[in-house]
Amino acid sequence: MLGGSCSIESSAGTWRHVGKRPNVFEGMPYAVYLPIHTEYAVSAETDCELALCSSRAEESHPARLIVPEDVELEVRGGGNATRQINHIIKPEFDAQRLLIVEVYTPSGNWSSYPPHKHDVHNPPVEVDLEEIYYYKIDRPEGYAIQRLYFANRSIDTALVVRDGELVLVPEGYHPVVAAHGYNVYYLNVLAGSARSMAASDDPDYEWVRQAWREKDPRVPLVNR
Repeated sequence: MLGGSCSIESSAGTWRHVGKRPNVFEGMPYAVYLPIHTEYAVSAETDCELALCSSRAEESHPARLIVPEDVELEVRGGGNATRQINHIIKPEFDAQRLLIVEVYTPSGNWSSYPPHKHDVHNPPVEVDLEEIYYYKIDRPEGYAIQRLYFANRSIDTALVVRDGELVLVPEGYHPVVAAHGYNVYYLNVLAGSARSMAASDDPDYEWVRQAWREKDPRVPLVNR
């Protein structure tokens, strides 16, 4: 639930009054996990914004309501690369491939940094994951910039991303920066061959981890 409240009736269970935050910048998330071969209907109780996140799967796992108390809040990075991660469906979650996090990047900060990739199945160092980034900006004229590049620079592009836009990241390094004055949110949906989010940093930039001394005091942007 990105915002609003709804009820879900399904062949795997029924949940009422799911969601309390009016938007992603005013509260922690609710979510419902449904297994494959599940029929369902969603009824809005207020104005709603929902994200339907799915991946190909063959295994059936139990349906589950996820409430804010289930969501691990992590403050990651340092300096102006500090950001908030809300872990909604973690590797430990009982699912086959789907992984979901929310990321909040304060005004002017960097995220998904140092640049990293999930291209090679080499656990525990790195696993192959495809990703979707769905963006919300706290003011309608705001924007973020996401760079997507390969080590050999066969692809090297920078995308200007605005509220409600989506970036596909099938592979490659993919750092993000929030425009000054605007807090940036993205819903990060991942799926691959392992229940892991292991990634490899771009070796040209991994040194910056050692330069981080303090966390940005603005983070977390959203609390329980």
